[in-house]
Amino acid sequence: MYPNLQNIGISNPTDIESYKLRQEVNNDILKVYFHKHPGELFAKSVKFKFPRQHKKVAADRGTQEFRTISEINSNLRFIVEELDQLTKKEQREIDIKKQVLGDLKHLEKVVAEKIREIEAKIEQL
Repeated sequence: MYPNLQNIGISNPTDIESYKLRQEVNNDILKVYFHKHPGELFAKSVKFKFPRQHKKVAADRGTQEFRTISEINSNLRFIVEELDQLTKKEQREIDIKKQVLGDLKHLEKVVAEKIREIEAKIEQL
């Protein structure tokens, strides 16, 4: 289902918890973190190094000058898309859970206040 992740040796992509991507000189460093399983002291992680792609672009439209720029490796771009699919789904589920819990707490406060208001009216009678 995630062919690019499997191509770099990640056989069980659903175990991925998060990832970090950083640039070092002429390389992009991808570090993938996995969920911690019961009995493990530390969560497992793996690191991959991808060379940046270099290409020449015109420095100015009016001149013949070119400059070299570097950009993310095309394979890494596909890998990051797959990682985003995996990690964003989990993040959305966490966000929804937080939102529902927040709504529930708010509802509890509103109901408690309404009960106090009704009790106060009863006392006035």
